[in-house]
Amino acid sequence: MTKRPLVSDYMMTELTVVRPRMEILHAMQILLEKRISGAPVVDEEGLLVGVLSKKDCLRAALQGAYYQEWGGQVSGYMTHPVETLDADLDLVSAAERFLASPYRRFPVLRDAVLVGQISRADILRALVENWSA
Repeated sequence: MTKRPLVSDYMMTELTVVRPRMEILHAMQILLEKRISGAPVVDEEGLLVGVLSKKDCLRAALQGAYYQEWGGQVSGYMTHPVETLDADLDLVSAAERFLASPYRRFPVLRDAVLVGQISRADILRALVENWSA
């Protein structure tokens, strides 16, 4: 019997992360410069405490424009609590989680430690690689 491929086999492990106390404008610049749609938010101990998406940043920008006042910390705009996937979850189960969720990517944990991130595209690519003729 062949082993089912796991999330850990296809997740991205080189992550850009931001900190909860980071200035929101600085975090926005990081996302824009790196051309990424979001980043995990980790505390000083490296624990995942949230996710900052471009949608969260848009909310911060709109609020800044509306009130004519920019600023604040990432912690004030990030999404939390965070839905995550386990690194040892099989791809089919991961695909089911994506279908049941509005999220385009999930942080991946192993023993409660952030070890990667996986996107819808990663899952689709993995499924095609593993089950196409």
